[in-house]
Amino acid sequence: MIYKRLAVSPISGAMGAEIGGVDLANLDDETFAEVKQAFRDHLVIMFRDQNMTPEQLLAFGRRFGDLDIAPFVKGMDDYPAIIEVVKTARDEVNFGGAWHSDFSFKREPPLGSILYAREVPAVGGDTMFSNLHLAYETLSSGMKDMLDGLTAIHSPRRSYSAKAIASRSRAAMTIEADETSESTWEHPFIRVHADTGRRCLFINDIYTIGVKGWSEAESRPLLKFLGAHAVKPEFTCRLRWRKDSVAFWDNRCVLHNALNDYSGHRRHMQRVTVVGEVPLGVSDMAVA
Repeated sequence: MIYKRLAVSPISGAMGAEIGGVDLANLDDETFAEVKQAFRDHLVIMFRDQNMTPEQLLAFGRRFGDLDIAPFVKGMDDYPAIIEVVKTARDEVNFGGAWHSDFSFKREPPLGSILYAREVPAVGGDTMFSNLHLAYETLSSGMKDMLDGLTAIHSPRRSYSAKAIASRSRAAMTIEADETSESTWEHPFIRVHADTGRRCLFINDIYTIGVKGWSEAESRPLLKFLGAHAVKPEFTCRLRWRKDSVAFWDNRCVLHNALNDYSGHRRHMQRVTVVGEVPLGVSDMAVA
């Protein structure tokens, strides 16, 4: 696409773009339309030198849809739809430090997440992203055919059960288990993107715990293979954060991994999440 109002610089051959010439706190409709198209084209987009109040961050998120209240993670007192992702200089474990798509264990996983950098270390704390469209498209035809008939089981238990929280305490964030911490939800292995109709692999290492109708022993090797395949270097891009940067990624077709390589330094981000839809598989679209 030719952008008339944006300066769009791709980050890698697989995905991602840095967007210049935009003030997210003051977007006219024409510029927003191009931002939305850049989001579709590049799957993760980053903006530098933004100066946003919590109200402006929420307003930007609402341009894309309703905002979600994160399960298990306490939001800001005055702005519950914003969670503060903080790792202090004393903390050893970070938030989101493994390949995943946000809250895939929900009936309607998020459309996307917007992350605003308030404070970042001088070096480290980058975020990696991987393109699940490419992960799907590079599978063999036999694997695609098999996955099209399979359903994945997703659950928050590995991260948000009482046992998991106790073993990975984060002093700077309030994370609490509840009655849904051991719940499960089923989604197709192959998802059809609601906006583009493009197919993607829809699994992740944290929340995908099994294959419907398979034993744990049977599920494990398939999930291990797909988890490694989904994050091959040629499918990825890497965002280097600076203070006042904003990133927005498509949670429906992108995995991300917050790198934990800045021990002894503080990192403070604010995140809002846009409500998504029930994932549809290939068979769902055929019926429709």
